[in-house]
Amino acid sequence: MLYSLGKYEHGSSAALHFYHVLLTSYSNSSRVSGTIKNDIISTDAFIDAPSVLMMGMLCALIGSSLFLTFATRIGLPVSTTHCIIGGIIGVGFATVGPNGVDWSWGGVSQVFAAWAIAPCISAAFGAILFLFTKYGVMKSKNPLKMGMIMVPIFYALTSGILTMLIVWKGAASLDLDDWGTAPTVGTIFGVAGGVALVSCIFILPFLHVKLVREDWKLKQYDILKGPFLLRRPDAGPIPEGRLLVIDYYHGHATKESLASSATSAETRSDDLESSRDGTRSDSDGITDEKNGAICGQNAQITAAAPAISPVEPVVPVKRKWYEPLQLWQTLKWTFFRGVMIDIVSEQATGGTNEPKFLQRLLVGKNLDKKHAIVERYDLKVEHLYSFLQVMTAATASFAHGANDVSNAMGPLSAIYQIWRTNTTAEDSEVPIWVLVFGGAAISIGLWTYGYNLIRNLGNRITLHSPSRGFCMELGAALTVVMATRLALPVSTTQCIIGATVGVGLCAGDYKAINWRMVAWSYSAWFITLPSTAVISGLIMAFTINAPSFAAPLN
Repeated sequence: MLYSLGKYEHGSSAALHFYHVLLTSYSNSSRVSGTIKNDIISTDAFIDAPSVLMMGMLCALIGSSLFLTFATRIGLPVSTTHCIIGGIIGVGFATVGPNGVDWSWGGVSQVFAAWAIAPCISAAFGAILFLFTKYGVMKSKNPLKMGMIMVPIFYALTSGILTMLIVWKGAASLDLDDWGTAPTVGTIFGVAGGVALVSCIFILPFLHVKLVREDWKLKQYDILKGPFLLRRPDAGPIPEGRLLVIDYYHGHATKESLASSATSAETRSDDLESSRDGTRSDSDGITDEKNGAICGQNAQITAAAPAISPVEPVVPVKRKWYEPLQLWQTLKWTFFRGVMIDIVSEQATGGTNEPKFLQRLLVGKNLDKKHAIVERYDLKVEHLYSFLQVMTAATASFAHGANDVSNAMGPLSAIYQIWRTNTTAEDSEVPIWVLVFGGAAISIGLWTYGYNLIRNLGNRITLHSPSRGFCMELGAALTVVMATRLALPVSTTQCIIGATVGVGLCAGDYKAINWRMVAWSYSAWFITLPSTAVISGLIMAFTINAPSFAAPLN
């Protein structure tokens, strides 16, 4: 998702993201389950005042939302889960005091441990996957052939992970807790085998015709023809100037380009110095005479040339806000601005949508040198992994729904439960409308505001490509699935950053990583809990200690 969302699939993936987030949240959270509040503060202190707990959950949502919005604006990759936990901690301080917060391993301590555990595990998964891809596919004798062989295997692995998540956690309409080992394993391998078979029937013929036979006339919808594509006539030579596949490394410097740029700069500097020295050492007056003659000729030409009227600047038309065209422009800017921004180009330049001081702080001056360290691979083989990234993006969305969305909707479901029953039950049923609201809100945020984080989590850490993005997404998803199974509140943000660093280190040089961006991300994790705790705690303290005017005045 880091690469594909960056330039080509940002908008369309928002709808896909919503579907998978909603489906996985529903399968994991709509049954009777303990909300996140029970792991941070005890509900026993609110038995006689359930409305106070309801207000506390509202303050936690407000505080975490405010901090999340600000952090997203400046490109700070914070965790939604940790924002919610910090907000509840602040509410706990304002109501039951610090002793009422569960600081044990079953409570807040897991969050602190996740700062180191989650990125390291995710980095290990990502590095293992990419090393296998690097030496088993990219550097093999026939990379394209090996890549074609690995496509159905990777599809089976990714779909098996998705099935494993659903079977482990269970679905709302199915009671899967009593399933034995045989049905569980059979379901996982059955789905994985079925997806691999479908990829062999439809995807492999399409890729063979496009990449091996170099059919430049092939369209995306031709994938539905399956094996019949193999009978397609030859498309002929590729027209000049037309690319068979996208140049995934376009715009990123290589060692050769940096060396040639440095040589050109030195040559220009030497030429400039020699011209200056020659002018100063010419003492016979010939240079001055020539310069004077040239200046006189230029003056005569200028005098004889007809006067050119200056071009009038284009003044933008000012329209009233209620005019139809202005309303359309406003709506277009509001709903489509987030998907019209070229994220890939902005990752290097910063564009006009980022404060300049942040660009200097995060990008630095040596980003091109870091990208030049990373090895380039065959573009046809990279194109194979762009198809696999669709599946890994779905896997990441499932994992996101299983973890972050469930945690984020915990306080809202608690508010609804207290309002409906006037009790502080430890377990509360999460209604489907809460999950729909959470999935829709997160997807709208990705559509309209997500470019701030996509910009920072892409090429600004290390050079990306479809093969690397595939390993990063799958490694992060594996970590989140494992953490979900163990009921650990890890952050998908931490996991994807850890996987990105792990894959980047496979270049064999730690200088391939932009450690400024990694430090920026780590600082975000450290300030999230205290910041959201302070904001939510202050809002809660002001609310419960505000004077009441319910009593009649004397």
